[in-house]
Amino acid sequence: MSNFGKEKISDAKNIAVLTSGGDAPGMNAAVRAVVRTGIGYGMKVFGVRKGYNGLIDGDIFRMNLRSVRDVIHRGGTFLYTARSARFLEKEGVKKAAQTCSEHNLDAVVVIGGDGSFNGALELSKLSVPCIGIPATIDNDVGCTEYTIGFDTAMNTAMDMVDRLRDTAQSHNRCSVVEVMGRRSGEIALKTGIAVGATAILVPEIPFDIEKDVINRIKKTKETGKEHFIVVVAEGVNHVNDIAKKIFESTGVETKATVLGHVQRGGNPTLRDRVVASEMGHYAVDLILQNKLNRIVGLKCGEVVDYSIKEALNMHKEFDIDLYKTALDISI
Repeated sequence: MSNFGKEKISDAKNIAVLTSGGDAPGMNAAVRAVVRTGIGYGMKVFGVRKGYNGLIDGDIFRMNLRSVRDVIHRGGTFLYTARSARFLEKEGVKKAAQTCSEHNLDAVVVIGGDGSFNGALELSKLSVPCIGIPATIDNDVGCTEYTIGFDTAMNTAMDMVDRLRDTAQSHNRCSVVEVMGRRSGEIALKTGIAVGATAILVPEIPFDIEKDVINRIKKTKETGKEHFIVVVAEGVNHVNDIAKKIFESTGVETKATVLGHVQRGGNPTLRDRVVASEMGHYAVDLILQNKLNRIVGLKCGEVVDYSIKEALNMHKEFDIDLYKTALDISI
């Protein structure tokens, strides 16, 4: 549905938008789409600063078309974000619902991950309708093939590992690189393939360091390879121990590097800007149709939606076939 050429709705709605949990490149583009689409339909749109903490504290302000100028290309979130301990308590949720009531909000658009959507579910139980937009660099939301920020994070990780490869090659070293992903190996798997990693370690698949790392390095070394990349997901941990074991077992000088929060920052890629814009527009259309308490997602490349409860009960399967492909070509 498009608001191009449409008259403004007669029964104007008040909506708010917030970003919650870990920041992800593209959040600003999603906020922009919500604001521009909502105002285009004649809605009053409010911004909430610092996630659910902002709802609890009443840190909410009226937005206009120019409130979101020059934000589509910026990383992070200009609304700020937080993981709210107070919102985990019943009193915190009640206070947030009270803020929504005071501003006569018809719906709140929540941009974040599963933790943020659990918060949206609690708000909905107090008669505050919510729409969720998935934004997390880990790409670990079960109801969607893709989350805002994932592409940017992968490209950032790939660029950093490419730089590490230059020095690894110069010194015939092995670089053990930890990328983000506590419960998900999505970044590790796809970055590992993109950089030609000799081994990729993810939390979804148990590994044996001798069989899955040491022996692979030894075999590729026998074929003439002299420098190596091992990509490790954050949830696997122990990158320093892994690096030490590689050196002790192979004699190859090995350095461990933790990329950390550099993967959260930077200008969002084209894909993240476009997907964020699509999802933000779609979220407002759902509100216009009174199709509330939904989570937006991508399925077969199309924007879809699910009830919050259904979305939170969905599980994303790890792509074992792609993992096997990575093993087959990294020899």
